[in-house]
Amino acid sequence: MKRVIVVILLCLLVAGVAASQDKAIPMPKISVEVGKATSPDDVAVTLQILFLMTVLSLAPAILIMTTAFTRIVVVLHFLRQAIGTQQVPPSQVLIGLAMFLTFFVMAPTWNRVNQDAIQPYMKNTITLQQAYDRGVVPLREFMLRQTREEDLALFVKLANVEKPETRDDVPIHALIPAFAISELRIGFEIGFLLFIPFLVIDMVISSILLSMGMMMLPPVLISLPFKILLFILVDGWHLVIRSLLESFR
Repeated sequence: MKRVIVVILLCLLVAGVAASQDKAIPMPKISVEVGKATSPDDVAVTLQILFLMTVLSLAPAILIMTTAFTRIVVVLHFLRQAIGTQQVPPSQVLIGLAMFLTFFVMAPTWNRVNQDAIQPYMKNTITLQQAYDRGVVPLREFMLRQTREEDLALFVKLANVEKPETRDDVPIHALIPAFAISELRIGFEIGFLLFIPFLVIDMVISSILLSMGMMMLPPVLISLPFKILLFILVDGWHLVIRSLLESFR
């Protein structure tokens, strides 16, 4: 509500200044026109606009399913659950950290896409189709390096396509889901390894409390400070992030 009031006051102030100076301030004009296509070029432009709008609506899914984001965010959430700190760090912090780590991992790939496809297309030296063909190559190479042979073979078989002679011949609609489940599998493997040391601490604390007859005291309440202390002493964030980034081939 305060923002609306501020905007209204600014508009009134601009109108007052314009009236005092007797000068008209040019305002931008936005118009949306729906008409009948009269040539094939009009139809092509319309289809390109629809395609662009579709891609923009699917941008979050593309960012998640074709980059390193899935593995990173799964591992970070497993880490929080293993420590047992509930909502610390907050989900917004974990997702933000996962996004910046994703940018770090994907930077070489995206730089190649920019140099090989986007920049030539912006300079009108290649067509849109050529830009797509060039831009998808670095992304395919990244996903193929992370995808297991078993997952790739599964989706190629379910797609009912001819068996590819090489990995580069795998269709993109089979590569993306294979890459996604491979990332989930690796994320769960790393998460399992993260749980082990914290699980040992929980078991030790539970055994000590049981031997002391303090069964009414929740073991989690006692083990949580020790798990946080262990994580700090071993420089846990440094170890986890380094191991996570080195897991990408």
